[in-house]
Amino acid sequence: MHELGITRNIVSIVAEAAGTSTVARVSVKIGEFTAVFPDALLFCFETCTKDTVLENATLDIITVSGRLQCADCSNEFDSKTPYGQCACGSRRLHCLQGEELLIHEMELV
Repeated sequence: MHELGITRNIVSIVAEAAGTSTVARVSVKIGEFTAVFPDALLFCFETCTKDTVLENATLDIITVSGRLQCADCSNEFDSKTPYGQCACGSRRLHCLQGEELLIHEMELV
């Protein structure tokens, strides 16, 4: 479960940025292509925030849909996977979005 390590990093980064302020809410953006399970992240969050300035904070997860662009015809389309085939038949695709794993914002009390 790599979500535990990811959650520890999120907590560490937010705690450092918050200093001595109490954190009420953290919002993260997770792309569909990251293989990070939001439920697992939420499960780990409570444990990782214990005895930190994030204890009792809520974790909001914003899912970023996958979007690809064809290298041959420049067509852009939504996708559930980072691979596939364009309507033109090309498999030369570039990821435009869906690989994000970002701390979007935090709310301090």
